[in-house]
This record gives sequence, structure tokens and C-alpha cells, in this order.
Amino acid sequence: MKFKSVILTLSLLAGLSFLVSGQDSSFEAKDELAKYGNDSIECVKNLSLYRGSYKQWKQAGYKGESLVDAHKYWRNVLHDCPKATENIYVDGVKMTNYRIKKTKDASAKKSLIDTLMMLYDMRIHYFPLHYKTKKPQVGAILGRKGVDYYKLDPAKNYLKTYEILGEAIKLDKNRAKGPVYIYYFRSVTKMAQKGDTDTAAVVDAYDMISDYIDSNIEYYIKKGNKKKEEEYNNIKGNIENTFEPFANCTDLVRIYKKKYDANPEDIGLLKKITKLLDKKDCLDSQLYFDAIVALYKLEPSPESAYLIGKMLLIDQKYNEAVPYLEEAIKMENETRAYKALIFLAEDFSSLKQNVKARNVALKAAKLNPKAGKPYAIIGDLYASTASSCGNDELTKKVAYWAAVDKYKKAKAVESDLAESMNKRIASYRKYFPPTELLFFHNLNEGDSYTVECWINEVTTVRAAK
Repeated sequence: MKFKSVILTLSLLAGLSFLVSGQDSSFEAKDELAKYGNDSIECVKNLSLYRGSYKQWKQAGYKGESLVDAHKYWRNVLHDCPKATENIYVDGVKMTNYRIKKTKDASAKKSLIDTLMMLYDMRIHYFPLHYKTKKPQVGAILGRKGVDYYKLDPAKNYLKTYEILGEAIKLDKNRAKGPVYIYYFRSVTKMAQKGDTDTAAVVDAYDMISDYIDSNIEYYIKKGNKKKEEEYNNIKGNIENTFEPFANCTDLVRIYKKKYDANPEDIGLLKKITKLLDKKDCLDSQLYFDAIVALYKLEPSPESAYLIGKMLLIDQKYNEAVPYLEEAIKMENETRAYKALIFLAEDFSSLKQNVKARNVALKAAKLNPKAGKPYAIIGDLYASTASSCGNDELTKKVAYWAAVDKYKKAKAVESDLAESMNKRIASYRKYFPPTELLFFHNLNEGDSYTVECWINEVTTVRAAK
């Protein structure tokens, strides 16, 4: 077996020089060739032979000597009829990557890596459109090229990777594959570590990439695709971990304070500053507040109103926050509009405007039916006003029934809230009327009961436990 392995390696290396010398960066010179080259019969024959051997190699788990025959006929197709089929490049990348892993000789490995990069370039040149959809696929191919290049030698290839994947992201934006974002960001951070760029470039890259990742997460949440949602959340976690050493508020404020002072009316810059500092929870900086106020003055919008309202809420300026949050709920982004509704409900709650707080919380529940937080807010409203909503020993306790109903609803809708809701339920159950008080008022457990006052809600009679 060892002898066969040596023969296999030698056979592959023997064909390497032919491929590299015969099919270099001047492949564009063959643009005039017909799809099946000058000798279509020979091309089709080689194509059939290479595909047959390649399938055998694939069926054997990408092991065995079928690769030798596949490679021999494949390189003839690549040389004589490079436009025959896109499979030439898909299969060629697989075979070349395999050979790179198996090759120990440094010179041969370098030639193979050159061949791999050339195959990606040829695929872009001859097949810039997807064969089924006819949509541009240059960005996707560049993405695969850059990821492969980085993996081959991260210590040496990070600069070129940055260029390749930067172009891929420029073309595909939020449609790029997850690994493209990951390895692009790794190349940027490595550049910063090696002194090839500064921290500001890392922050800018993070800002761009995290936007694209968040848009994918939101898209797959709407689609109900849990698998893809989890995939992009994992990608986000990877990016966040890589960014962590560059993500402290002191550095972020230092970097963007200089930019802000130089261009305090640059709307694009203001949006970047507010979004990034908000995301990294740097809300106590003067820069954050100055930027959101400046942004609102220059371009009043629900988005900038949201940021100001949130800031005022944190500062416990509840009355001042209301008009901004009321504007913020008009945001088109449903995720952020939901958050604005939650903040507004909490704001009204702090102002003791209970009916308004409940109405806003119900709007939040309607906008995001999978969220339990709105019901938790309503439950807290009921519990906090229970004693003031009655005029005797019984009626001062009945609102706790309605509060527990909402806590149960919250955890039923969003299972992640089960632990916190169970604690609330256990805490307020002991405030239920005792059995003897129910008996005195001619009430039985399980009866329907309407809680009056501002609550005005039907619930079920229960005794304290």
C-alpha cells in the first residue's frame, strides 16, 4: 500500500509541470476556442474518461489510484477545451487541494497552489454566470478562492486574502457565504496585529460584516429557518470573539472621536458611530450622546429617535424619552421596532401610565408573536398595582391571579423565559387569597373572576400555596 501511495504521488507530480507550463495566466488567449475546442471528438472523449475516473475516486471516499487517471484526462480537457463544462474547475479544485495536502516538496506545493488560484481565475473568466440561474457568481467564486488561499498558509497569505475576500464581499454583500466573512475578518485582524493596518480598519470591517450577518439572521428568523439562523448566529459569535481584543469602549471612542471632531455633520459617519457604540454597549460615552443628537438634527428619523429615546430611558428621563420612542416605533425594521415598543412600554410603566404601558406591550406582542417579554411586562404591571386596585382583603389580592396568567403566557410563548417567569410565579402565588377568604366570599377554585380597576380582565380563582 505504501508503494502504491508513492507511485500515486509521483504520477501526479509528473503531470504538474505540464499543467503549470501549458496553462498559465495567458489562458485568455484561448477565448476564441469553440466550447469543445479544435478537436471536439478528442475533447468529449477525454471529458468522459476524466469524469468516469473522477466519480470512481469520489465513490472511494476521495482515495485510491482513480485520481491518477482522472487527473491525466482532466488536464487534457483543461488544456484543449477549457470552456467545455464548469465541472472542470469544480473537480479541479477538489483534486488540486487533495494533492496540496499530500505533497511534501515545497516547490511542488507552491506550483500546486498557483494552479489552484489559476483554476479559480479561469472559472471566473469562462463561467461568470451560474449555469442554472444565469446570475453573476464571480463574488461566490472569489469567496471560495480567498478562503482556500487563507487556509493554505494564514501566516503568509493574509494580505492577499484580504484583497480577494474584500472584492467578494463588495460584490455579494449580505449574500456572501459565512466563511467569507470569517476569513476576511481574520485577515484584517492579522493585518492589525502585524502592523499592516490600524485598529480603525478592524473596527470598520467589523461594522460592515456584522451588518451583513445581522441581516441574514433577521431574514432566516422571518423564514422560520432555524438551521440557517443558528448557522449565522454561530458565524456572528466567531466574528465577535475575533473582534473582542479590539472592541473595548476606550479604543472605539478614541478612534471615532477623532473622526467625529473632523466631520461632525457627516451623516454616514454619525450612523456608524451610533450603531457601533450601541452594539458594543458604550452608551455612557459623551461621544455616543453627541452623535445621536447630531444625527437627529441633521436627519430626523425613527432610527435616530430610537437611539435618543433609549439613551434618555437609561438616564431615567422618562417624560423626555416618550416622544422619541413614539417616533421610534415607526421604524421599518421590525426587530428594532419591536425593541422600541418594549422600551416605550417600560417607559410608560415607570411613569405609572399603566393602560398605555399595557397597550404598547400588546402591540409589541402582535409585532413579534414569538416573544414573551411583552406579557412579562403586563404581568409586572398587574402585580405592582394589585394592592392599589382593591378596597378590601380579597380585591387587593385578585390582581395577582391575572399577573401569574401573564407570566405563564410569557414562558409558553418563549421557553427561554421559563426560569425567570417561574420565579415570579412562585413569588406571587403566596399573595393569592387563602382558602378561608375564598370561602368567606363564596368563591371556589377554578371559578371565573373579573379583576376590575384599570385591569378589567377575566381570570381564574386560585388559593394561596
